[in-house]
Amino acid sequence: MKKAKIMEPNESIFQDRDKEAKFWEENFDAAWKLAKPIKVKFAKNLSVTLNIRLDPKTLGRVRTRAAQNGLGPTQLIRVWIMEKLRSEGEFQTTRV
Repeated sequence: MKKAKIMEPNESIFQDRDKEAKFWEENFDAAWKLAKPIKVKFAKNLSVTLNIRLDPKTLGRVRTRAAQNGLGPTQLIRVWIMEKLRSEGEFQTTRV
């Protein structure tokens, strides 16, 4: 059986979306068939969960403040904790 020639993408093909769409419409199946499975290792969860209890009124206030900042309540509380620890010189954060 003769092997089908697969067109390789290059920069000139993708100068506009129509050309890119046409390329993948014509070549996706062949490119997919050539793909090989790989093994992936995921890092262990690098954080732990802490549950706290808040009365409904306090939680409502936290949710309101969080929404004003475009955050979820959990994210806002985490920011507050990190800011407090940093301001006291207790903690240096590293982003993962």
